[in-house]
Amino acid sequence: MEILKQVFNIAGYSLEAIGVLTILAGCIIAGSQFLREWRHNGAETAYNTLRRQLGQSIILGLEFLIAGDIIQTVVVTQTLESAAVLAVIVMIRAFLSFTLEHSIEGRWPWQGHDGKST
Repeated sequence: MEILKQVFNIAGYSLEAIGVLTILAGCIIAGSQFLREWRHNGAETAYNTLRRQLGQSIILGLEFLIAGDIIQTVVVTQTLESAAVLAVIVMIRAFLSFTLEHSIEGRWPWQGHDGKST
């Protein structure tokens, strides 16, 4: 059982590392796309592209970070305190995801593409 716990611990840390790398790679890709857009289409288009791509990479990275936290809390730590910390972390990250989604798309995730609730 201890070996399985170690495997899940490594899996949790690996998912968190993937989340951080996803955000970093997204920043690099968005930065290079920004420079390309700026040269060809001007600052406003480049800025909008940068915001959208950065937001998407942050949202995706947050998903990996949450998955890693869930694995470590549920399988590895298993204390009431760690579960409470996980709940707070998930709420903060969910709030960030929703606000980023609203900022990128101009609508909340539960709204349809026409901006109305579904």
